[in-house]
Amino acid sequence: MIALIIGLCVSMVSSFILTPLTIKVVHRLNYGQYIRQDGPKSHLLKRGTPTMGGVAIILSTVLGWCASLIYRYAAFGTVPSVSAVLVLFCMVAYGALGFVDDFLKVAKKQNLGLTIHAKLIGQVLIATVYAILAVMLPTKSGFPAARTGVAFIETPLLSFDFAGRTLGIILFVVWVNFLMAAWTNAINLTDGLDGLAAGSSMVAFVGFGLIAFWQSYHVAGTKAEGFLYAVSDPQDLAIIAVCAVCACFGFLWYNTNPAQIFMGDTGSLALGGLFAAMSIALHIEILAVILGGLFVIETVSDVLQISSFHLTGKRIFKMAPIHHHYELKGWHENTVVVRFWMLEIGFMIISVLIFYADWLIRSGQLG
Repeated sequence: MIALIIGLCVSMVSSFILTPLTIKVVHRLNYGQYIRQDGPKSHLLKRGTPTMGGVAIILSTVLGWCASLIYRYAAFGTVPSVSAVLVLFCMVAYGALGFVDDFLKVAKKQNLGLTIHAKLIGQVLIATVYAILAVMLPTKSGFPAARTGVAFIETPLLSFDFAGRTLGIILFVVWVNFLMAAWTNAINLTDGLDGLAAGSSMVAFVGFGLIAFWQSYHVAGTKAEGFLYAVSDPQDLAIIAVCAVCACFGFLWYNTNPAQIFMGDTGSLALGGLFAAMSIALHIEILAVILGGLFVIETVSDVLQISSFHLTGKRIFKMAPIHHHYELKGWHENTVVVRFWMLEIGFMIISVLIFYADWLIRSGQLG
């Protein structure tokens, strides 16, 4: 618990220090955001706002986790867990990919960064490295950092092991690539209004933190009562989730309307990679669809809009993703953001309640 509090505090303080520092640096370099011309006209006023704020989110999360690790090493001789390192690898690697994309946008002075193919190659490489290492590297806990299957909560709904070790890993790599692409793009699409992605991500990682914290007290092989989870180092994962919450919280202070800085692809891809990796490491890939319900709605609205236009020539929404639809209907930007936060809070609460109800049922405490 002390380690978690240390991580929480360091991430919070780091975020409140690093975010304004990032604003100053980006301002000095004149790296401002470029705005879509076909969007709400009120957004044109945001042209030139500093971007790449995701750097502060990433560094704050990593610094918080490192501070907690230093305490745990000094007090108990704890070394970094494979699960935590791999999850943070996804966050940092996707953030680096987004940083390159953001840098090219500001360098070219237009809203075009990496090519689709270059970004896809980068995403595939990161996801593939994570998937292979997660199932191959030995862990101190004895449980793999990830399991070659698809789970709603803990128990695989589908295990790839039926196909044999090698083919099972290949199928798992494909599954991880799908999850990483889905969640990074989902949070990237949500990052269209001041504070929307940062606030919603903060809420989602609260859910991850609660789930990981509960699992850390109910790990298979311990003397804990009730249903036990074969999850590798959930305590470390809980600390990372809490650090991400605090990093987003500090960033949100400067990102609320009118935003002084945007997270850019640096932040949205980093948070998407962390979201996907946490869902895999905690064995809740399907439950995560509910936990990140707002991101799912944003993505589905975009898919429906594109599909409808290509098939019928008509648009379902005034503009996609759906947050822009409500803006064009006359909702103030702050109204859209707060109501969407409320939606995500609802999804997070529902997912945590489902998780706890599942534990009660499996433990025989709920018929």
